[in-house]
Amino acid sequence: MSYASADLAPLATTADLLALPDRPRHELLGGALVAKLLPAPVHGFFQGILGNRLWGPFGFGEGGPGGWWFGAEVACELSPVDTLLPDLAGWRRERLAGPPLGPVCRVVPDWVCEILSPGNPLRDLRDKLGIYQRAQVGWYWVLDPERRTLAVHRWTAEGYLVVRQEPLSAELRAEPFDAVALDLSGLLPPLPGQEAEEVHEPG
Repeated sequence: MSYASADLAPLATTADLLALPDRPRHELLGGALVAKLLPAPVHGFFQGILGNRLWGPFGFGEGGPGGWWFGAEVACELSPVDTLLPDLAGWRRERLAGPPLGPVCRVVPDWVCEILSPGNPLRDLRDKLGIYQRAQVGWYWVLDPERRTLAVHRWTAEGYLVVRQEPLSAELRAEPFDAVALDLSGLLPPLPGQEAEEVHEPG
């Protein structure tokens, strides 16, 4: 067990996280056990579609280079006091021989994507960004379902460099998956309340 100081409570570790009865819904951020918010339906929709689009060309090599493993909400131990459940994560196969199947993966992902939660956006935009930076995660994507935007952060020793921050389009090329244009048309139906007005034929 690690301690911040003699005056503070001991920091939790991955072992404490794994001992929780409802562990799949908790993360470890800076030694604090934090409940992960239940995702809204739109969150799961974006998570599923994007993961599906990546697996074809970059996982299975269908029309793309292959060479990656992907997982959704895999417990990733990034330090003794940081174990996160990224919405999506990817590993180059030369760094990870097989898919991450155990209770926790201790190989730092090469890429992670968090889908922004309106309930606590600072967790993704500030807290997790700092953890991923310190762990040297090569690319950090932040996808905002409400605004339909994607921010792509590339790791540098000085801090993450934002190399893309713009609205999603039907075809996406973004690091590190810019070898193939991803078809994201399925992510871009009208938002609730923004459906096209019904067209009435003249009688």
